[in-house]
Amino acid sequence: MGSNAELPEGTVQNILEQDSLKWIFVGGKGGVGKTTCSSILSILLARVRQSVLIISTDPAHNLSDAFQQKFTKSPSLVNGFSNLYAMEVDPTVEHDDSLGSDTTDGFVSELANSIPGIDEAMSFAEMLKLVQTMDYSVIVFDTAPTGHTLRLLQFPSTLEKGLAKIMTLKNRFGGLLSQMTRLFGVDDEFNEDAILGKLEGMKDVIEQVNKQFKDPDMTTFVCVCIPEFLSLYETERLVQELTKFEIDTHNIIINQVIYDEEVVESKLLKARMRMQQKYMNQFYMLYDDFHITKLPLLPQEVCGVEALKGFSHNFVSPYQPSIARGTVEELEQRVSTLREQLKGAEAELEIIKKGKQKV
Repeated sequence: MGSNAELPEGTVQNILEQDSLKWIFVGGKGGVGKTTCSSILSILLARVRQSVLIISTDPAHNLSDAFQQKFTKSPSLVNGFSNLYAMEVDPTVEHDDSLGSDTTDGFVSELANSIPGIDEAMSFAEMLKLVQTMDYSVIVFDTAPTGHTLRLLQFPSTLEKGLAKIMTLKNRFGGLLSQMTRLFGVDDEFNEDAILGKLEGMKDVIEQVNKQFKDPDMTTFVCVCIPEFLSLYETERLVQELTKFEIDTHNIIINQVIYDEEVVESKLLKARMRMQQKYMNQFYMLYDDFHITKLPLLPQEVCGVEALKGFSHNFVSPYQPSIARGTVEELEQRVSTLREQLKGAEAELEIIKKGKQKV
């Protein structure tokens, strides 16, 4: 495979056509364009689905920047849409608000904090519990960089282990706790049954969500990357982990691809294109059964609803370079550009010569 043109072209059309999807995760290494891709994917889904919610679980929260609109931890309607909503949540924050402030919830929260990793998991579970009560036909997750994302995907097993530990503590010290609450006159809500009910309710959510996450008809993961070594490595790690968690993934978006469409050739761009080509060939060899979408590197950022909409066509139809090398039109355009550059350089030279003559 020697050039971009020879590589098979893919799109995200398969995701748009899969009406059964309820959860769509978009993730990858930091700085590869996950937020832009998840935002555009949600815009495309809004055209074919009744209602769409995009959630940012990245503590950096770039969703507001992408849409140029402030979002909070509650769903807000995106400007210019009637069925697209967005919210930003931080899975790493303390979950006192989500678990409540009464005595029972405080006790469960304190127990949870003593188990590594369960604080994020419980926050995520509470957020999913909230989302499930809302009637959105599909939910898109703009996730944090790979490491954080993998921890979130582990949350069902993390919570199950954590709750098992809490239940063990409850069975071991339940009688003692009851005596202490009676001794200190704490209200009746702080008892074994209340704690057990709280934990069982949480476990029900975990089991339901875990079942949905492992169902390829309901959940899929879109990997976003750039054609460089570290991103290729991170994508391979992500795909392996997703397979281990039994989470479906069959779409890869390769972002920031440099196409050979500059009128005046650049040694730097040529070198970068050769490097990118090497890694794209590896992507196609490793993931020959995936839908691989290539997106061009742009001279400007994609920010705001109109810019996102304008760039979205590259997700559903392969990008076509503006110049076809070796054609009469391309050569005429190159000659014309070179003449303009020569004229500009000669004018600059004359100005410099005149300046020296005055001195």
